Amino acid sequence: GDTFVIFGGWRDQAGISRSRNVAVVGDIPTQQERPQKVPFALFFFAVALSLVIFTKLKLSIALLTGAIGMIITGVIHIDEAYRAVSWKTVFLLACLIPLGYAMEHTGTAAWVAQQTITHLGSVSQYIYQLAIAILATVFSLVMSNVGATVLLVPLAINIALETGGNPAIYALIVALGTSNAFILPTHQVSALIMGPGGYKVKDFLRVGSLMSIIFIAVMLITVNLFVST
Repeated sequence: GDTFVIFGGWRDQAGISRSRNVAVVGDIPTQQERPQKVPFALFFFAVALSLVIFTKLKLSIALLTGAIGMIITGVIHIDEAYRAVSWKTVFLLACLIPLGYAMEHTGTAAWVAQQTITHLGSVSQYIYQLAIAILATVFSLVMSNVGATVLLVPLAINIALETGGNPAIYALIVALGTSNAFILPTHQVSALIMGPGGYKVKDFLRVGSLMSIIFIAVMLITVNLFVST
């Protein structure tokens, strides 16, 4: 038989693939294009975004409202919505919640933080700040950044007061450091792109490790430069 390279829209290629006289060897997206639904998609996207920005609704409820609106108006079908769910991401985040809860409520996280600072002994302010930044980064990988912040801010402020440092600098390091979650796909944003992007944990380790080091270095320099002592 003859081999042809076909160039054209997905809809046209899908039509050709249904012919018995043609054997398609490539993958053709099966999602149906609905250009007439673009106004509805834009409208409900704007609605969801407005609910997030201008109301006190939870992020999950606001985005769910937009998704339901798109399903009702036919922008997507319910089966397409189910197929779009990355269950790997769902189970990853579901398993992290009890892990973070156990770390926080059993006192393990507080004990680790306290022991780390205790074993440092008498060192310079920059070493204390680096230790706090590393602790904030590590804790943000296994528990929520809010929980890590609540846990570490009192400890950081106490260290600053005991060592003659600036409490504002230490608190700010915790606040920024708990967003330094590049090493593992445990943050919601990283987990969401892990499935569709086909990434593996080693990809995050390879790129995220360098990103985290740069983040900590820039953060410590910037905070000490712009926050008055």
